[in-house]
Amino acid sequence: MAVPDELPVPDVVAGLRAANARLRGLLAERDAEIAALRERDRLLELRLAELERRLGMDSTNSGTPTSKEGIAAGAERRARQKSERERRKDRKPGGQPGHEGKGLARDPAPDAREEAPPPTECRSCGGPLDGMPVAGRKWAQSWDLEVIRKVTEWLLPGLECGCCRAVTFAAAPTGLQAGTVAYGPGLNAAAVLLTAYGNVPPERTAQVIGMLGGFPVSSGWVDKASSRLSGRLERAGLDAAMTAALAAEPVLAADETPVSVIAPGTVAGPAGEGEQDGGAPAGSPHVLVIRTPGGELTWMTAIASRRKDAIGAGIPAAFTGVLMTDGYSGYQHLLDRIGGIQQCCQHITRRARAVESLGPGTLQSWAGDIITILRDAHRAVEQARARGDTVLDQQVLDGLRERYDTATEVGRIHNRLRDWHDGNHPGYALACWLQDHKEQVLLFTRDFRAGWTTNVVERGAKAAKRHQAVSGCWHALATLARWCRIRSYLDSARAHGLTAMQAIRDALDGNPWLPPLPALS
Repeated sequence: MAVPDELPVPDVVAGLRAANARLRGLLAERDAEIAALRERDRLLELRLAELERRLGMDSTNSGTPTSKEGIAAGAERRARQKSERERRKDRKPGGQPGHEGKGLARDPAPDAREEAPPPTECRSCGGPLDGMPVAGRKWAQSWDLEVIRKVTEWLLPGLECGCCRAVTFAAAPTGLQAGTVAYGPGLNAAAVLLTAYGNVPPERTAQVIGMLGGFPVSSGWVDKASSRLSGRLERAGLDAAMTAALAAEPVLAADETPVSVIAPGTVAGPAGEGEQDGGAPAGSPHVLVIRTPGGELTWMTAIASRRKDAIGAGIPAAFTGVLMTDGYSGYQHLLDRIGGIQQCCQHITRRARAVESLGPGTLQSWAGDIITILRDAHRAVEQARARGDTVLDQQVLDGLRERYDTATEVGRIHNRLRDWHDGNHPGYALACWLQDHKEQVLLFTRDFRAGWTTNVVERGAKAAKRHQAVSGCWHALATLARWCRIRSYLDSARAHGLTAMQAIRDALDGNPWLPPLPALS
């Protein structure tokens, strides 16, 4: 049998090369999958860190109101604040010796005096006291309120003219008409006070008045009581008087809070500049609150949106002083016509606390340094005021500003390239914001008229939040504007020594309280 010169040899090398190529492809796919999984794991870790940060947010490190904190969160916050507060071991809780307190004081001219029956037996031995002489007197006084139904009928005499024999009748008091029965100013004032200040819906207000007075009133009448008062205030010029008084102030504080309006009457357009700072959408209705630093004047305005033009329209056009705000960029365009903006240091403190808790370790301690610097600056200003100074010592001011610059630069450098699940790291965003708004943050160290927080206006904004929490919403911007006018009037009148009932009765009688006119320069 013939043997071939060359036997066929399998192409082993080609097979190995093909297998190697397939393996390399599989490894490349596996490497890409591993890289994708690692990136996904990194993003999940960042999202987890953000969720943990949000779960740890409360009223001390964010804008979360204490009313929305859980019971456990509130208890933890109070415990933490108690541990941070330095207290002497011998100091007892409560008011300290020398504290005046706010209890009732004895009225030297009571409306009535009553004689209590004398004791019948001795408190010591139990012996009888019948027929014994009076050995002294003590007193006890009670302050009470009586709800008494009072019906007053006015007789309107008519006089006949000697010339034309026409009979002219006397005019009925304000709010009454001849031949009709109407509720008086006291009942109208109670209805307005319950709805505008007590945050009671009209239906329940009608029920409360019915239970107290013993006669029914309708929810429609309750609503009309507020409408009448608002109309009287508008015709009396309250809006113009408040605007003029606020414009003459050297410093004002402003804040805005979102509200629910069933029929706002406007259509929200595309978001504009300065409307992406978080919170409610810029196109939703808000209440703009303006207050003086001492709370003497309060003015609330219903605005259809949070856009800068709506906010600008709510600030008095003639105001040229310093405006204290909470960091919302919608106020920045006002710098063209006002003297300056003071950023709220309490808001900055909350943001800094949130960043400081992110870590890792003590890497974000610069945020704690910012809190310390702001507190030191506030303490230095208060001490200077106590000495009667109008400016800070230049060396002290330079030292504070240098510490501020150092801390913000550390925060910017350490967080510039730090990963975050959405945009820049919060530490980098805060540090850059603090650098960009340095002069607005530290304005109170150069102008003692400005306060370092906007707490006074936040307390004013709570009125709208509380009313919405109880009553749910407003039906239209018109009813919201009506509520704002009445609440502003009551808050300002109360700050000037008037009771709410008296202020409402005066307004219904056509003589409302108005802010004092600014002095002419």
